[in-house]
Amino acid sequence: MARETPDDRAPPLRFLLREGAAVAARVYGSFGSLGPRGAADAQPLMIIPGFFASDRSTLGLQRALAREGYRVSGWGLGRNLGARADTIDRIVERLEAFCGSRPAILVGWSLGGIYARETAKQRPDLVAKVVTMGSPFSGDPRANNAWRLYEFVSRHPVDRPPIAIEPGAKPPVPTLALWSRRDGMVAPACARGEGHESDRQLELGCSHMGFATSPRAFRAIAEAIKAF
Repeated sequence: MARETPDDRAPPLRFLLREGAAVAARVYGSFGSLGPRGAADAQPLMIIPGFFASDRSTLGLQRALAREGYRVSGWGLGRNLGARADTIDRIVERLEAFCGSRPAILVGWSLGGIYARETAKQRPDLVAKVVTMGSPFSGDPRANNAWRLYEFVSRHPVDRPPIAIEPGAKPPVPTLALWSRRDGMVAPACARGEGHESDRQLELGCSHMGFATSPRAFRAIAEAIKAF
């Protein structure tokens, strides 16, 4: 049996407290119009927000990736309040309407990354590649600082969601896992995963909220997507 390391456990309280500063930045960056942005004929890219977040939460990242030459959209399904039986079906419908016949890059933040991976497993014809950001797709589903809130809001156990999830199983498309040791929400090992669970794992130096709010992280995310 593998020995547990600090990377396998939920981040310490001091890391969680740092996430509060990033929340303020998220509010500041959430103003502006929603909807697709970037050149209409560019590579389509959809960003799926994390738990308790919405497209406004990722608006800064949407703008940054549109400036990098992508046709960018949020998921268009409101606030992410946890998995529902039809969550993946609704994402598929949104993808079909957004990207037409051209597969899209799916970028999922936190819980949104789990949705992105499962969507790609069900409909790989719609997905060019998957990029997860601080997403707990591997290991113990309670090795994070949000599972109690998740269960309270979603009304189901974090390890028994109402959708079929294959924890750790790699989607049949190129898959990149972005993770951070400064993450105050998710255990680094859960967001990094095992080597066979994604095609590449890349460490960034941002907080959990920073994936969706930090201009420095935006640059690193854009570079990672282009290089992958």
